[in-house]
Amino acid sequence: MDRVIEKKRWNRKRILYISGGAVLVLFVVYNLFFADHSSRLNVRAERITISEVSEGLFLDYIPANGTVLPLQTVYLDAVEGGQVDTLFVEEGAFLEVGDPIIRLSNTSLLLDIMYREAEQVQQINNLQNTRLAMEQNSLTLRGQLLDLDNQISEAKRQYEQAQQLHEQNLISDMDYARSRDTYNYLVKRRKLTLDTHQTDSLFRSVQISQLEANVDRMRSNLGIVKQRLDRLTIRAPIPGQLTQLNGEVGQSMSSGQRIGQIDRLDGFKVRAGIDEHYIARITPGLTGQFEFNNRTYDLMIDKVYPQVTNGRFEVDMVFSGDTPNGIRRGQTVRIRLELGGSNEAILLPVGGFYQSTGGQWVYVVSEDGSFATKRDIQIGRQNPRDYEVLSGLEPGEQVITSSYDTFGDVDKLILKQ
Repeated sequence: MDRVIEKKRWNRKRILYISGGAVLVLFVVYNLFFADHSSRLNVRAERITISEVSEGLFLDYIPANGTVLPLQTVYLDAVEGGQVDTLFVEEGAFLEVGDPIIRLSNTSLLLDIMYREAEQVQQINNLQNTRLAMEQNSLTLRGQLLDLDNQISEAKRQYEQAQQLHEQNLISDMDYARSRDTYNYLVKRRKLTLDTHQTDSLFRSVQISQLEANVDRMRSNLGIVKQRLDRLTIRAPIPGQLTQLNGEVGQSMSSGQRIGQIDRLDGFKVRAGIDEHYIARITPGLTGQFEFNNRTYDLMIDKVYPQVTNGRFEVDMVFSGDTPNGIRRGQTVRIRLELGGSNEAILLPVGGFYQSTGGQWVYVVSEDGSFATKRDIQIGRQNPRDYEVLSGLEPGEQVITSSYDTFGDVDKLILKQ
């Protein structure tokens, strides 16, 4: 009799199918929810620079190149135009105040002086002639008054005598009136002569005052013109070295043309160019240092020039202490210019990554050094060595600080040894 064999539900083949399906489902779920989908890039570790984040004192300073200049420089310009007549010294000479340097000749100026002198002489002659005429008029008046006084005395005597005779009816009325009128005429004539002389004297006085004013004015103008003549000789206004002289005998110089310059050598300053990015933070009083002959010398900003040229502005710095021995005009020094106080901060070494990220993110290396991931950070101040990290990094972490230009925008770098 045949026996019914019961079929097994969990045979080996079925178990294998179910297990394979479960593994496939788990793989899909893992890839959808748990797998790392970030973009990756393989990078050779020896081709990048890895720096450690540290905690320390942040020094807020910037480097600046400065040029040594004399403490005082005086430029020599031709006040009056002319032709170079004489060179008294050569470029490089040491001068004292008032030493002649160069003399110009100006024929037009000499003719102008001669004309003004002749005009002044003419005015002086006019003044003298007017004064002489006044004196002559005064003498003439005195003679006229003397004659009139004599005539009046004679006419008065005849008039008084005629008056007595007329009272006694010894002379006619006509003779009496004639003697009286003659006397009165002479008296009035004397008064008129005095009035005429007074008026003439007032006119002559005004004329003399005007002539004297003209003479004084012409004398003053002539003095100014002669001063212009004196300015044809250029002299040293300060003691120092003639470091520049532009001019040859026979060369024509126009008014205002630069002839040379004198440097005062009893002190030096340093003129430095600074990037316009720092213009709001640069003020007089900030200090800096530079190395010269294995010594450190202190400088202080004395003057800030606000004009920006080609993205830079300039400052003048003076020595706070000793001036270096042997320093020369035109030397270049590298200055460490301090912008503010120092403070404790998290520091990240300066690197090429900043040009690509603007300091907004970096690649942080894992503890085992096998990969690096992108992380957002915030950077504050910077100096030539370090960035001040405000957030996003902790001391001891490793960061790729070399350039990111070849990395694109991947999220993870796989570091290959």
